[in-house]
Amino acid sequence: MVKFSDESLKKIEELKKRYPNTRALTLPVLWMAQEQFGWISGETMQAIAQLLDLPVSHIYGVLSFYTMFNPRPVGKYHLQVCTNVSCMLRGSDQILGRICERLKIKVGETTPDKKFSLTEVECLGSCGTAPMLQANDKFYENLTVEGIDRMIQELK
Repeated sequence: MVKFSDESLKKIEELKKRYPNTRALTLPVLWMAQEQFGWISGETMQAIAQLLDLPVSHIYGVLSFYTMFNPRPVGKYHLQVCTNVSCMLRGSDQILGRICERLKIKVGETTPDKKFSLTEVECLGSCGTAPMLQANDKFYENLTVEGIDRMIQELK
């Protein structure tokens, strides 16, 4: 059973006073849940829906729309490679390929040691410094295949 921390529950109650309806709390509560549990399970979605008195389908819709939320467990380092137009034109497919080769995983997979997960994302808003990826909360920009090798080595 999913149980939010007392601190999170208190924060949710405070937010309810500041927002016009509980629907507006979906994103902040999803962030809290992901921070506390590491990912958003079906059980977590149900707990959020109950807390906010919303249908689970609404929570799922928001979760599945935003790539910043993890609908399954991810590794210690979540590598999110942008493959939108600017990154693609500047070689994101080679970057993605190199990561798969080095870590011996495919997009959507996690290494057996649970250290790395790899996700392909549409846009991380750094088109001027393409190609780029986000590893957890850190941006790596102007990537090269050699730079990927160094980054993976540093993270190991």
